[in-house]
Amino acid sequence: FLCMAKFRTIFNLSEGEDDKAKTLETISRNISFRGANLWILACAILVASVGLNVNSTAVIIGAMLISPLMGPIVGAGFALGIFDFDLLKKSLLNLLIATVVSLSVSTLYFLISPFKDVQSELLARTAPNIYDILIAFFGGIVGVIAVTRVEKGNPIPGVAIATALMPPLCTAGYGLATAQWTYFLGAFYLYSINCVFIGIATFLIIKYLKYPPKKQVNEKQQRQVRIIITILITVMLVPSSYLAWSLYRGQQFKKNSDQFVEKEFTDKGYTVVYKKSDFNAGKKKLELAFLQKRFSKTEMDTLRKKLDAYEYLKGTQLIIRQDTTDRFSALKGDILNEIKSSENEINVRDAKIVQLEKALTQNTFDNKQLLKESKALFPQIVSVSIIKTEMATAKDSTYAITAVIYEAPKSLSRQEIEKLGNWLNQRLALKNTVIFRKE
Repeated sequence: FLCMAKFRTIFNLSEGEDDKAKTLETISRNISFRGANLWILACAILVASVGLNVNSTAVIIGAMLISPLMGPIVGAGFALGIFDFDLLKKSLLNLLIATVVSLSVSTLYFLISPFKDVQSELLARTAPNIYDILIAFFGGIVGVIAVTRVEKGNPIPGVAIATALMPPLCTAGYGLATAQWTYFLGAFYLYSINCVFIGIATFLIIKYLKYPPKKQVNEKQQRQVRIIITILITVMLVPSSYLAWSLYRGQQFKKNSDQFVEKEFTDKGYTVVYKKSDFNAGKKKLELAFLQKRFSKTEMDTLRKKLDAYEYLKGTQLIIRQDTTDRFSALKGDILNEIKSSENEINVRDAKIVQLEKALTQNTFDNKQLLKESKALFPQIVSVSIIKTEMATAKDSTYAITAVIYEAPKSLSRQEIEKLGNWLNQRLALKNTVIFRKE
């Protein structure tokens, strides 16, 4: 008995509790969205929308801290707990006003914003599951306990961040602005989960703290309240449980597909250059590509059988990306073709060199010897140079000549030039010899 008493003392919520009438007054005052509260809400929504747009977690957290959305939700749960149906109607009406204003502001922002890419912070609010229910429920419990204390302490800002009412509404606005209805429905469902389970947590704590009902209600009315709460819990719990189960299966699929790839390929020395696992609406697919290894049809069939033996991988479509051509044979052929091409280029180059050498040889004369011989015939010649070249004409044609350039104190006479030309033609077996004097 002493242990039980000690236990009850430790977990006694009545200790530090504020006056019930004062708490009710505070909650009633915080549910209204008029004037300053409405402006704060609109600005908070705008800040959260910008944060989601630029994928900034810090900005989103700041928007959640200044948001006044918790007021009417806690007020609705409180009203259910004390059977104050006037307060319940007022809370729900203000929650509706806040929701419509928030959706309008966020939709308008995303319509105007030039940046409409889906960021990770947006995607995180489109697929709620049972874990979001747990966060909303226990966050709501912390929030209402803090509200009923004399010293409010630090839990309220933490609850605002954990339950995250603003980002889902902004994501729903993004879905409306971009006509992506799956985003809108997923985000609004998450927002509804947070509202309902924060309200239910508030209702349970108010009942536990034995707040007096505003008016006596009969058993029928109490039963109606319980039925409504049960329906709301079921509506929120069933879809989110299914989504949580899908999330779990997806995680297990990824984990086991990684194990399959590691055991069947990586551990055997095959280099995986591409891997993609897809788990969507029950359709499971694993795509792979390898650096060198090519698989035959028999090997592929064996791998598919092994894949079915892994848990959560049965029925998975295995796709191994590989060319229909043997890449090594193709590579070998490419190298051989390149070698043959290089050999042909070398042969052509060698032929050109030989041709040039031959032309160079044919174009070379022993000018020293020819100078000695020509001086015997024409003593006045002091130097001579002979070269084969092409003469271009005004009609864009050319013809070959042998140019002879001599140097002498004075020009040779016409007869001497003719005589020199005839001698060179006989001596060198040339034609079309043209003689010039170096000035």
